[in-house]
Amino acid sequence: MEIIYVLIPIAMIFVAIAVMVFFWAVKSEQFDDLDRQSVSILFDEDTVKPNSHPVPEKEEAEAAQEKGMPL
Repeated sequence: MEIIYVLIPIAMIFVAIAVMVFFWAVKSEQFDDLDRQSVSILFDEDTVKPNSHPVPEKEEAEAAQEKGMPL
């Protein structure tokens, strides 16, 4: 029966920590945009656009060929 005198304060400490973490999450805007994460997997953001890779300049290409490096 004496263990209840230890368990109740420990439980109250856990509840207080949980409440503090909840208020911290609300204050740091963790719950502002709940829909973005649920639909973000539906859109492919890693698409490569045509001509998005830079073409090396003529001098750089010639220097690379002289060194035997592939383009």
